[in-house]
Amino acid sequence: MAYFVTGATGFIGSNLLPKLFKRKGKIYVLVRSGSKKKLNTLLEKLNAPKNRVVAITGDLTKNNLGVSKKNRDELKGKINHMFHLAAIYDMSATMEQQEAANVGGSRSAIGFADAINAKCFHHTSSIAAAGLYNGVFREDMFDEAEGLDNPYFKTKHESEGVVRRECKVPFQIYRPAMVLGHSETGEIDKIDGPYYFFKLIQKMRKMMPAWMPTLGLEGGRLNMVPVDYVVDAMDHIAHTKGQHGKCFHLTDPKPRKIGEVLNIFSKAAHAPLMTMRIDARIFNFIPNTLKQGMMMLSPVRRIRKQVMEGLGIPPGVLSFINYPTRFDNRETAKLLKGTDIKVPDLKKYAYKLWDYWERNLDPDLFIDHSLKGRVGGKKVLVTGASSGIGQATAIMLGRAGAHVVLVARGMEKLIETQKMMKKEGSKTSLYTCDLSDMKSADKLIKDVTEDLGAIDILVNNAGRSIRRSIALSYDRFHDYERTMQLNYFGCLRLIMGFLPGMTENRYGQVVNISSIGVLTNAPRFSAYVASKAALDAFSRCAAAEFNDTNIAFTTINMPLVRTPMIAPTKMYDNVPTISPEQAADMVKDAIIRRPQRIATRLGIFAQVTHALAPKSMEVIMNSAFNMFPDSAAAKGKVSGGHRSSPEQVAFASLMRGVHW
Repeated sequence: MAYFVTGATGFIGSNLLPKLFKRKGKIYVLVRSGSKKKLNTLLEKLNAPKNRVVAITGDLTKNNLGVSKKNRDELKGKINHMFHLAAIYDMSATMEQQEAANVGGSRSAIGFADAINAKCFHHTSSIAAAGLYNGVFREDMFDEAEGLDNPYFKTKHESEGVVRRECKVPFQIYRPAMVLGHSETGEIDKIDGPYYFFKLIQKMRKMMPAWMPTLGLEGGRLNMVPVDYVVDAMDHIAHTKGQHGKCFHLTDPKPRKIGEVLNIFSKAAHAPLMTMRIDARIFNFIPNTLKQGMMMLSPVRRIRKQVMEGLGIPPGVLSFINYPTRFDNRETAKLLKGTDIKVPDLKKYAYKLWDYWERNLDPDLFIDHSLKGRVGGKKVLVTGASSGIGQATAIMLGRAGAHVVLVARGMEKLIETQKMMKKEGSKTSLYTCDLSDMKSADKLIKDVTEDLGAIDILVNNAGRSIRRSIALSYDRFHDYERTMQLNYFGCLRLIMGFLPGMTENRYGQVVNISSIGVLTNAPRFSAYVASKAALDAFSRCAAAEFNDTNIAFTTINMPLVRTPMIAPTKMYDNVPTISPEQAADMVKDAIIRRPQRIATRLGIFAQVTHALAPKSMEVIMNSAFNMFPDSAAAKGKVSGGHRSSPEQVAFASLMRGVHW
């Protein structure tokens, strides 16, 4: 007994080899000259039996697999089973690439099988060979395939057709469903099938708590099986006599709909479930001419491209949303009856697939996520850098190799920050400025630009907060004026001053430290929230205008931070807050990822709740308003200690980070 395997280092091949190791005979594997090291590494990992695996140098795209005549003569009449696994399984590959590997490779493989007089040729096709057939596709069907416009569908169909028409050696065909990772280890070699949606699930997990219901799409049924089922079934069927000329569907007899599949993986990832799912078929009522016309619009194309690239989803994957094909597998089921080879329940191993993806295949793992990669050698200006969030952020940026431009009103504390940073070898420049004074802000812009040139990143952190109910503010209109002057106009002045330099360099970022209060509409903070909301609105407008200039605008809706700014409100001594260093970590995330907004899950939940049920949110906020009174300072009295009630502590803990 002897075997010949193409694609042995591929995903299915590397899982099939251990099955063949358990059988007798030599195993010859096709390997490109440049992939021998990869093969040796794989064999070592699999603990391959010595002297039983023989590498045969060749090339899938060449005649007779590029195997030398000498090797062909040596193999002639020896091979009982030739497994042809090599192919391109990639929805994003070009038609030319897939034609060469899938169709040309299959033609070359059957020519080689004939040349060496192989006893049986085992061709690994795919359910993609059925295209988008509307109905049940049986194992004895082939020509009935339809909807083969996609390059992957077309080349898998054509390659199977080559085997059926041209193979002179007895053959068997296997059509695996979408191949998932190993059900025991979760291991897989690349992102494919439902894995394309893992990034979306991951982003939802970061944005919202797991218990929050979300809206999703329901589509066709995705037929998926783990790789261990595929190789177990192939190995068993290949060694069962009397199966020549047959085709076998290695599929799940009970496939799940897309929405259910995504929810299974969402649960495995501890992400929100799509509790309400809209059937994607309802969009079929839109005429194709209208769909095509919309896709010709530049904004639509750009949005689609940006979203798909951001999630790592190839456009061809969308063809599976309304996947119409069901697969009958009665021939396979008949041969596997009485064995322990069965398709495992996805719910039982989904967490293994997710864990392996997140630890090994998440595209973000291969991006330089270090702060140093973003700010090393760049000029970053931080306002309010003498204490609190600004100081923690400046120190963090300095450690990452940035040239930090420190800005604050007071020179003495600013020098202290600079000394701390210089001890660590950080490069700094120091400027004083009262950002509520427009002349002072203009001077800062002029001095920094003349001294250092364009700023790469601007962190608008300096701000003023006032906690006072509206009823106590009737004669304090100046509270609103001075808050707006610093929190909005001061920040806006710097943005407008440094944007020209960023635009000229076609690179930059503006990070605005906003408040969770903008999302929760916190009572007693009307002056503060209004000023931050104004800056948020400006940033959204600016982001649209500068989208194509590589300048990002990021708003951080910061939760309550223990800084000198909240010290006058003694009640905050007893409520949960985050540290300035934790706040700096949010700035770090903003600079690395450059998103439009960063907020806590509670902040996002509050925003969504306010949009969906504003009156209910109003009741919650009013309850908090009555629970947490104005401070002594807000009433114009001498500040004293405040002992929070158990009810207040419990409420503040539940709504962690919200300003009350």
